[in-house]
Amino acid sequence: MSIILGIETSCDETAAAVVRDGAEVLSNVISSQIDIHRIYGGVVPEIASRHHLDLIIQVVDEALATAGVKLNDLDAIAVTYGPGLVGALLVGISAAKGLSWASGIPLIGVNHIEGHIAANYISSDIRLAPPYICLVVSGGHSHIVKVLDFDKFEVLGRTRDDAAGEAFDKVARTIGLGYPGGPLIDKAAQSGNSSAIQFPRVKFEGDCLDFSFSGVKTAVINYIHNLEQKGEAIPVSDVAASFQKAVVDVLTDNTISAAIRTCSSDIAIAGGVASNSLLRSEMTRKAGLKGIRVSYPAPVYCTDNAAMIAVAGHYKFLRREVAGSDLNAVPGLKLF
Repeated sequence: MSIILGIETSCDETAAAVVRDGAEVLSNVISSQIDIHRIYGGVVPEIASRHHLDLIIQVVDEALATAGVKLNDLDAIAVTYGPGLVGALLVGISAAKGLSWASGIPLIGVNHIEGHIAANYISSDIRLAPPYICLVVSGGHSHIVKVLDFDKFEVLGRTRDDAAGEAFDKVARTIGLGYPGGPLIDKAAQSGNSSAIQFPRVKFEGDCLDFSFSGVKTAVINYIHNLEQKGEAIPVSDVAASFQKAVVDVLTDNTISAAIRTCSSDIAIAGGVASNSLLRSEMTRKAGLKGIRVSYPAPVYCTDNAAMIAVAGHYKFLRREVAGSDLNAVPGLKLF
């Protein structure tokens, strides 16, 4: 058994959670800065860092109180140390170090992408265990990962330019939906025709499973500009639906190809874009035709949260992968 405190401050969510045995979430506190950054159309790193400083202690205290545990009840403190915004990461790391030093409780550094993958282990109807294929797709990441063990990974494909979530944000801003783009495009697409506009889908030659979303993003922007120059109305719902379908087609096809090539019977989805309704339904439908099972976390565990960090920390704790006092932020940290 283990009781792990997780801390996550890689971007614009100040989060802390307590998780028992790598699956049971005792508390999951998230203080989001979306409303603060919305007026800028995206996250402002310096503002994010300052708000983390203001909130981190009270968020941790709330997580412990909600879980009904005290600091000395913990077995370890897990914290995100990358990738992410360097100033934001340092706030969480400093808080975790201070708690660890004051209490003598082991400190564990967690890769943020690894945390997203671990969100799939939080209590659900499907008991997922390695090996399997995981699509990690968010505002900063688009990876197809072969999960060999709970902390051993092989990246089979990745974006060569924009991450899928980044493309969603930029397209949403272009068609006037606002920020954050993913949920707004998903909502607008519900009333649109996904076949109305044929936006490009990039497929690389050979066995390459990499992604490229800058082309479809640029195609949408050019389409909008052409309509504006002609003085024509922008069919927002149709654009949202057609763009979303183009992105989802590539994400699903490449991920299912990876599962088939590696003889994997399970696919998991992780990251903020894993909440997208079309991605979930299309991945489940297409993979089901191939006899492949699909799982994904509850929406609250798709976006940045500390429960996923505590879950990933649990498996590192079992292997005694403890960090030292020299743990530092690594904004460009890779998965392996």
